[in-house]
Amino acid sequence: MRIFSVLSHLLDYPTVELQKHHDDLVEIIQNSTLSDQNKNNLVQLCLNVNTDDLLGRQAEYDELFDRGRSHSLLIFEHIHGESRDRGQAMVDLVNQYQQAGLMLNKNELPDHLPLYLEFLATQGEINGPLGLVEIAHVLALLFCRLEKRDSDYRFIFAALIELSGISVDLTDLRKQMQDEVPDYTDKAIDAVWEEEQVTFGATDSDACDTNNKPTSQQSKADFVPVSWTTNTAQPFNSEQ
Repeated sequence: MRIFSVLSHLLDYPTVELQKHHDDLVEIIQNSTLSDQNKNNLVQLCLNVNTDDLLGRQAEYDELFDRGRSHSLLIFEHIHGESRDRGQAMVDLVNQYQQAGLMLNKNELPDHLPLYLEFLATQGEINGPLGLVEIAHVLALLFCRLEKRDSDYRFIFAALIELSGISVDLTDLRKQMQDEVPDYTDKAIDAVWEEEQVTFGATDSDACDTNNKPTSQQSKADFVPVSWTTNTAQPFNSEQ
């Protein structure tokens, strides 16, 4: 589904190239199966990305997604945290990509959400959305946190939730957000630095090339279900 690729690009680091393809992105959004509300919100997001000062937009992106862990675009950050299960889940996901014919750059983290969306874009109109069902709880969590910060990036997550086909009840999550202590303030980040131990060798922070995407030659139509070490996704029953 082309809309998955569009959402992947919009969720990636803002670039001049992204601005250049504004009209193409809008056209794909308008021709998608999304609701009118989500279409309109995404078109507005495209307009913001295209008209905003690029450096300012990049600074906003860094502030949202690179400070603290609550808004991390690394899927397993929200599922496994720093547990040992995270490493095995990474290996399993890489294997799933390889089975689908996708080869990753050595610096790419497989659970980076924009990359995962590019993978789903190769899996067909019926099977692609199935990959979102498994992470619906993560999508809902990030939507609520970005909503609380009044970020227009929340529109991407609203669209992804719709594409998953899961009916999401955000009431409890919104209540949870009210009492959540921000982890992206200078004070919170300093506290994390003080608590973390010195480690040697490669870590998750060794670099994620956010602009590397699977090429068209790496695409494969057959769906390969992604296996998560711990499947905590649960269906939501009420309206958003």
